[in-house]
Amino acid sequence: MSKICGWLDIDGVQIADRAATVQRMADRLGGLSGCTVQSRLGFQAALAVRARPGQTEICKDGNLLLALAGRPRWSDPQRAAQAAATGFAQSVLHAWREQGPALLSSLHGRFSLAVLDGARKEALLAIDRVGAETLCYATRGEGLVFGATADAVTAHPAVRADIDPQALYDYLYCHMVPAPATIYRDVFKLLPAQYVHLREGRLDSGFYWSMPYADDSPDDYARYASEFRQLLESSVCEAQTDAPVAAFLSGGTDSSTVAGMMARVNGRGPDTYSIGFDAEGFDEMEFARTAAHHFGCTPHEYYLTPGDVADAIPRIAALYDEPFGNASAVPTYFCALRAREDGRALMLAGDGGDEIFGGNARYADQEVFERFGQLPSPLRALLGGVFGSLPDALAVGVLRKARNYVQRARIPLPDRMEVFNHVEREGAATILGDALLHRIATDRPLEYAREVYARTRSSAMVNRMMHLDLKQTLADSDLRKVSRMCELADIDVHYPLLDERLMEFSAKLPADYKVRQGRLRWFFKEALNDFLPQATIAKSKHGFGLPFGLWMQQDARLGGMASAALENLAARGIVRQSFVRHLLERHRSEHASYYGVMIWVLMMLEYWLAAHPDARLEV
Repeated sequence: MSKICGWLDIDGVQIADRAATVQRMADRLGGLSGCTVQSRLGFQAALAVRARPGQTEICKDGNLLLALAGRPRWSDPQRAAQAAATGFAQSVLHAWREQGPALLSSLHGRFSLAVLDGARKEALLAIDRVGAETLCYATRGEGLVFGATADAVTAHPAVRADIDPQALYDYLYCHMVPAPATIYRDVFKLLPAQYVHLREGRLDSGFYWSMPYADDSPDDYARYASEFRQLLESSVCEAQTDAPVAAFLSGGTDSSTVAGMMARVNGRGPDTYSIGFDAEGFDEMEFARTAAHHFGCTPHEYYLTPGDVADAIPRIAALYDEPFGNASAVPTYFCALRAREDGRALMLAGDGGDEIFGGNARYADQEVFERFGQLPSPLRALLGGVFGSLPDALAVGVLRKARNYVQRARIPLPDRMEVFNHVEREGAATILGDALLHRIATDRPLEYAREVYARTRSSAMVNRMMHLDLKQTLADSDLRKVSRMCELADIDVHYPLLDERLMEFSAKLPADYKVRQGRLRWFFKEALNDFLPQATIAKSKHGFGLPFGLWMQQDARLGGMASAALENLAARGIVRQSFVRHLLERHRSEHASYYGVMIWVLMMLEYWLAAHPDARLEV
């Protein structure tokens, strides 16, 4: 995967061995396979890259240094012509001289970039509109240290690898560390479509793009459906390269659509890779087989075992620059690994469809609760008075349902989506050790969500929720999951459903095209009704869910690894020993799958800490 790292110091901070620092930062990217440029541009500056051939450009032009990773493109025809003539990096430097940070408005595709300007003593960092590429940064005096991973940033001698207690809490709450934070104190991640601009010793940040939701779109289904099919076909076509390509296929709507469109544009079905589980309620291989047969694909199936999971846990935890608790990383890795072993160099993934076309079940669920807020205020007050505080002794049957409905409906979005969050239900005081408990703000994960939800350019609830999911579900979790697991398997991945033209098309659709009378992805499924198998259209969302909670009970090795990891975490003082006992007992006696989720999250934290001994935590 293409990655960049580097730094600049305007205030004269000296690094004893600049070459060694560059190499150390590059090593944190997984090894330096691109090139290194160092230059004393009136201040100390350096860039390093790790790249696959043709994916990253790095160049020096006078007092300018630039590193550009990914697959960018210009929407401005003049800029595109210049890029074809001089190289893309040179066209970006030319745009920087003319426009400064404003150049980002016409830069598209998947990218991360760093511009270091010696004449102006400025720097610009930015990533693409969906956050497929990543950049982290830290400021030190008037200097800036940056890298594709938080680990690369802390490899610089001026940045300490001090774990932020607040980030630990955020991780337990969200199962990842949500941007803009990282696991390290004072090291930050860029959000999708965000930039940071260092000038005159001050760091400014902002967003150069946001989803252009249109609340007043006309109802014109026939025109929209035709445009959608054309955009979908072209995005899948352009996502492919000359490299041997395959597709993830879970059997869900998105992966089936991508595989089907590959068959259409290529004139033959692609090789598809699917993961199965020998666990009731988790195996969806029959849906993958249905889609593969429907589109004439060449299917490749693999049934994951508890032993596979146990083997993969240390490798996966060590790869991430932060604790990462999305358990479906395991089947994603094995899927990508099988494709790589078969000689594939690129996979297409279906991620993003739910977040732009309304496919997550909570969109329909929350619509039901939003109706309470649409009632006349006197009626809301009456229902709240009658049902909202109903005591347990009287709250039985339908009265209990009414009370629960009113209580949840009174909680505003996006907070309402977290009422079943394990950390919310247990309470931070029950989970965290005393030394950490007094150093955190329990409201911070919700504050992050509220900011994104409020920043949405739409008043429609479904658009606001999708905008939040583009950040938290997609950029913070799913894209990091798939991209890093493909990196571990040494294979590239592209996301055709996140083509910006397709995203902007979805934004202009009427809100009720996404969720209509409780039907998720109404427009998407209607427009592809004659293309997808009917079983795919009718199925409920599942994906590559891992039956870890069940397997932990059935497999002694897996169960032992999890229990030992939680005990170690308690010994570190991060979680209470009493909570560990409570969690393991509930897992054994009540609901293995539900409690298995938090056990996995804690276990992966302990394995990450063990794999990152330089990360320091004071408890």
